[in-house]
Amino acid sequence: MASNGSVNIVLVHGAWSDGTGWAKVIPMLQAAGHNVVAVQNQMASLPGDAVNTRAVIDAMEGPTVVVGHSYGGAIITSAAQGAKNVKGLVYIAAFAPDEGEALGGFPEAPGDKFVAPGPSGLLYIDREKFPKYFAGDVPAAEAAVLAAVQRPVAARIFQDKMGPPAWRSIKSWYQVSEDDEMIAPDTERMFASRAKATTISLPASHASLVSRPKEVAELILTAARS
Repeated sequence: MASNGSVNIVLVHGAWSDGTGWAKVIPMLQAAGHNVVAVQNQMASLPGDAVNTRAVIDAMEGPTVVVGHSYGGAIITSAAQGAKNVKGLVYIAAFAPDEGEALGGFPEAPGDKFVAPGPSGLLYIDREKFPKYFAGDVPAAEAAVLAAVQRPVAARIFQDKMGPPAWRSIKSWYQVSEDDEMIAPDTERMFASRAKATTISLPASHASLVSRPKEVAELILTAARS
């Protein structure tokens, strides 16, 4: 738990990833003295993932910053609503839907055409296309590993509609990835503007938490210091 001026930082992964996507960011946050937890979500439904994430948030004692990457942004937008201990939201190349919106209703990005059901019926990104479209600025060998271990998602997460969004009442920060091919950069800028978020832009792919961990960690630390 947070103590001596530190805060709790809850990290929420996105689609086709898991909590290990934060592996380069976590040590920097811990070195700054913060209590860091990376949530692992099932990605079977937005409501289910929000409930799971809210349970982690509610277990934190003291001020808490909640961070979401990609689909994780939708999760934190739902999960942090009404959480009295959450003092900041940080979106990393992430969805930040408003009430009544679903992720499938936003403009398509180039990588979307390579998303298809796998053997289980869950959605995967074509493994050969994953490095280019999800992690274009990550070293090839590392991007190939990310493609191999990608965690599939249920199609429902793109259909579930958002309830009241936490960014309407909680101060927000946003990192736009200018080379993102999974969420259009213009869509990211719209999310940031609508949430009145303090915003930075990076010449990064969708996987900015992997390719630009120092800048991502510093944005989270800025929110923690606020």
